[in-house]
Amino acid sequence: MNQGPAAKIPDWRQVLAALAGADARRIYAQIVLAAPPEEVGAGLSGARRDRAAAVLLAAGLVERADGGRLVASQTVFREVLARQTMGRPTGGIGRFLHAGRIERYPANPAERRELLAWIVSQMVQPGEELTEKQINERLLQYTDDVPMLRRYLVDFGLLARTRSGSVYSRPAAHHTATSADKAQ
Repeated sequence: MNQGPAAKIPDWRQVLAALAGADARRIYAQIVLAAPPEEVGAGLSGARRDRAAAVLLAAGLVERADGGRLVASQTVFREVLARQTMGRPTGGIGRFLHAGRIERYPANPAERRELLAWIVSQMVQPGEELTEKQINERLLQYTDDVPMLRRYLVDFGLLARTRSGSVYSRPAAHHTATSADKAQ
């Protein structure tokens, strides 16, 4: 059952993706409920059962016990939760980001401006002109709510756009590095 010293800490996305599959979810439930090994995956073809088991193993949801039997991991959820806080900054704009993406916006306007200024400094070069589509593609790396982030950047004067909204650029006053540049 021991995964050994080289075991990796599971990623929450992989755990959720594994549980999104009906076959894997069914087999996982059977394993958690300690169904006899011959009943785990009953009704599925051997290939589907093996695929689902492989997904569960890769996600760290199950482990191989003595004799090759699959058992539910006792630690996977604790490890996933612990991983979410490992190495997270406690100060500066980093505390509003997770894996480089906006987790939440600062309530304090000065901190919000600092976060937004850092984002602009990372994604738009001075003098660069971008279409709305190009801006949206770049903003996707920071948030799923692209229109809101784009609106914040324009409202804070950190991103200028033409009257038609077809071209975006950094205003001349924001070409210099901000203190937020040093936070990342």
